[in-house]
Amino acid sequence: MKRIFLFLITNIAIMLVITIIINAFGLGHILDQNGVDIDLTQLLTLSAVVGVTGSFISLAMSKTLAKHTTGAYVIEQPRNEHEQWLLNTVQRQAIKAGIGMPEVAIYDAPDINAFATGMFRDSSLVAVSTGLLNGMTRDEAEAVLAHEVSHVANGDMVTLALIQGVVNTFVFFLSRVVGHIIDRTVFKTERGHGPAYWVTTIIAQLVLGILASAIVMWFSRHREYQADAGSASLEGKNKMISALERLQKSANQPHLPEQLEAFGISGAMSDGLQSLFMSHPPLSKRIEALRSMSTSLI
Repeated sequence: MKRIFLFLITNIAIMLVITIIINAFGLGHILDQNGVDIDLTQLLTLSAVVGVTGSFISLAMSKTLAKHTTGAYVIEQPRNEHEQWLLNTVQRQAIKAGIGMPEVAIYDAPDINAFATGMFRDSSLVAVSTGLLNGMTRDEAEAVLAHEVSHVANGDMVTLALIQGVVNTFVFFLSRVVGHIIDRTVFKTERGHGPAYWVTTIIAQLVLGILASAIVMWFSRHREYQADAGSASLEGKNKMISALERLQKSANQPHLPEQLEAFGISGAMSDGLQSLFMSHPPLSKRIEALRSMSTSLI
């Protein structure tokens, strides 16, 4: 809740700064003189409501959506020794990380993967694939679980949603400003909005949305390094290195659904410009970062 409160305060502060800039430089007056009658402050407020609300609704639904899309089975009463080990491991790591006990789930998938999601640190979900349980040693699986627990402890799901909310706000705001300017100055629409406004707004929103995705994915990649470090702190860096090396051997296997990929242990790899939109850094770079860490985390 503290993280959400700080975000809301930050978002309000950003809106106030932009409003001050708009008024200080007389941007609204300049637009009015050129026939672009638009209330920038009102539009910015609407943009913030739309951008942040959508992001938080998505986050609030994340656990339910994750269970539905993966068909995950939540362990309530362990049916065998493997499930008991999973619960015990996550519980031990959660206590050490200072968070509430997450729900622990298993989903049927051949790829070696896991993910964590949830709106609150003390009410989250950690899920692992059957491929991970069958394809990793227990030391490696413990490291992966610790990576996901670290995501929860770091508040990464909330933070990503907050960043998404901010960029959504500016995509909504700027696309409509561009559409309004083009509609009034180029196509000379005097009242309401003509077809040019809607076409320009859609195109601008697509272009700005691509740039916004690159920003969110950059942050996602940064948080992966932090979660790897968290795993090293909880279970030792050698276990995490071993787990990532195991993932390298299964790099061509299927991955999580797109809406959950940023919360998994690994994601699809790309080259060139496409690498800007990867949710995870290359495994080789993550291994290198772990190897350069202090030997006290072995």
